[in-house]
Amino acid sequence: MNDLNHQKANFGTLPVFLTAVSTILGAIMFLRFGYAVGSLGFIGTMIIILIGHMVTIPTAMAIAEIATNQKVEGGGEYYIISRSYGINIGAAIGVALYFSQAISIAFYVIAFAEAFSPITSWIQSEWGLVINSRFISLPAFILLSWIMINKGASLGIKVLYAVVITLGLSLVLFFAGGSDYQHLEPSQGLLNKFQNRDQFFLVFAIVFPGFTGMTAGVGLSGDLKDPSKSIPWGTLGATLIGMIVYVLIAYKLATSASGEDLLTDQLVMSKVSLWGPIIPIGLAAATISSALGSFLVAPRTLQALAADKIMPFKTLNRWLAHNHSKRQEPINATLITSLIGLFFISIGDVNFVAQIISMFFMVTYGALCTISFFQHFAADPSYRPLFRSRWFISLLGALLCFYLMFKMNTGYALGALLIMGLIYLGITHSRDTKEGMAKIFQGVIFQLARQIQVFLQKSEKAEMINWRPSAICISEDFFKRPAAFELIHWLSHRYGFGTYIHFELGYFSKESNQKAKKNLESMIQVARKKSSRVYLDTMISPSYTSAIAQSLQLPSISGQEVNLFLFEYSRKDPHTLKHIIENFTLVKSAEFDACVLSTSEKGFGHRKEIHIWITASDFDNASLMILLGYIILGHPDWRKAQIKIFAIFPESEKAEQKKMLNNLIITGRLPISAHNIEVLTHEQDVRNREVIHRNSLAADLTIVGFRSEALKQLGASVFDGYYEMGNVLFVNATQSKLIE
Repeated sequence: MNDLNHQKANFGTLPVFLTAVSTILGAIMFLRFGYAVGSLGFIGTMIIILIGHMVTIPTAMAIAEIATNQKVEGGGEYYIISRSYGINIGAAIGVALYFSQAISIAFYVIAFAEAFSPITSWIQSEWGLVINSRFISLPAFILLSWIMINKGASLGIKVLYAVVITLGLSLVLFFAGGSDYQHLEPSQGLLNKFQNRDQFFLVFAIVFPGFTGMTAGVGLSGDLKDPSKSIPWGTLGATLIGMIVYVLIAYKLATSASGEDLLTDQLVMSKVSLWGPIIPIGLAAATISSALGSFLVAPRTLQALAADKIMPFKTLNRWLAHNHSKRQEPINATLITSLIGLFFISIGDVNFVAQIISMFFMVTYGALCTISFFQHFAADPSYRPLFRSRWFISLLGALLCFYLMFKMNTGYALGALLIMGLIYLGITHSRDTKEGMAKIFQGVIFQLARQIQVFLQKSEKAEMINWRPSAICISEDFFKRPAAFELIHWLSHRYGFGTYIHFELGYFSKESNQKAKKNLESMIQVARKKSSRVYLDTMISPSYTSAIAQSLQLPSISGQEVNLFLFEYSRKDPHTLKHIIENFTLVKSAEFDACVLSTSEKGFGHRKEIHIWITASDFDNASLMILLGYIILGHPDWRKAQIKIFAIFPESEKAEQKKMLNNLIITGRLPISAHNIEVLTHEQDVRNREVIHRNSLAADLTIVGFRSEALKQLGASVFDGYYEMGNVLFVNATQSKLIE
């Protein structure tokens, strides 16, 4: 983390706990809990507390788990997310997290001004002076900013101790107090029905920031002596204490105040307290402590973002990541945070700011729970946290976060996701690295693939009625000509699976292995540019025959056994053809369908026409040739192409064969027009290849069948006679395929 790695870490567990608990027991508790009880009744408020902690407890457990597995440096939650999801996605969430933390400061300072409402009301009634709350919040925020810029975290923690003592005293006096309502109607408040259900999620959105304080202490990670100990204990302890206090406050308010007071008086707790003024004092203390907590955390998140070079300008990154030379404080990041807070304080609407905060925190918590769930599923042996949550708890927290986002406010939820999406695209475009979610998904995908492979191997092998290609190609010419790779690429796009192996002639050694790895990296780069779904590999072997023998025994990573082998040679330099013929029997012994791609300088042309040729001598190959043509046609590269079927039969069989082919196309629902089916008369003393050459000279791909017996007898001459044509695919099927 650049400069962040060298910060002096002095804090223990207590600052984490105090920062979190003082934020939890803060503005929302004093100003909006009465409103929640008045709006939804005691039962509805208990449901809010339950749902809120169904989000925060899994998140707290996820944080505790992740923090005890890895060293959490400066940046807290952002550091955890970015090192799990990758910098690009982590930064998109981190920017949203930073804004929620910075806006939280404004929220707490606005709430701080509300603590003076008894005084401003008295001044208005006595002297008729109307004092806007901004006259209190703005000077308070400026003073707070000055303290944080000039004194930093050390003074903030000292003030935090005094604040928590005041906060504790206010709660003691509140619970010790009573009211006339309590004596007149001792249990009616508990029996109030769950009312205003339509407003439930609006009330939840307004109240939820009160639950978010539990992660406030995580932002101090860069200042902690032992984050793996302090973060779990401080976070979980604050969460549990906050939950207990919230339940007790809801009970006390429901039994001690009327519904009218709960809805109209935001400081209704002062009417119940043993000494009323302690509630505004406690509110002032709680909001200042919460603002201090957020002021400690937000600049450090921004500093961590800048240390990862997230900002678009290098100078800005250096400036924001800079620490004060003596106190190691993020002065510049604190200054920017102050300006953002100043803007939102000028808005002055507690409810509006609360909903914005809730949305961004939900995204952050959902991400943290998702990380924990994925780590459980990935079963990475390097993931060895000292504290372990449960995968279903993390999954529940993640799903609930994203569900509640849209239930609270669909517009805000879509806006938050859109903003983060734009940030992600901007960062991905501007950075050299394009890493994304693959960093955490690699383990998940590995586990999923492993379990699927084992399941497929153990399951009973049903007969494959509907054929689909599971092809393998081995060639030494990947970097010379792309034809075989392109063909495997088209076959693998949607309907099948393909493996392309680059053959390296030689003996296995350290040097040859390093060369093969470099070649594989280059191949993957090519495949990535083409958005290819082909599995790539390299094979070092002393001969072409041994390489084929090895490749025939490789298991298919798709789960479906390999059923098609693709050879390839160039008509301009056909030296490879000899090796193909020599090893054809080897492939057939594995009972694979075999294809030989004969490439020319024309290549695949304009990819407009595929010609399929059927003759009486190789009719068993017909179905496979048609299926291959159809599968190739399914790739976007061939979206404007058409298939033409030519058949060569004696005159006496033409009508019958034409009818059979038409029926095959209709029953097989193949996208081939009847006008593109042509049955030609077999001409005496004219070889079929001459007819093919004459009719398919302009075809972009010609598919022709051949028999194993013919190859044994005639050898390389089976493939002769197509010199001026484009690429030709010769097909030999082990058995006829069923098209239905």
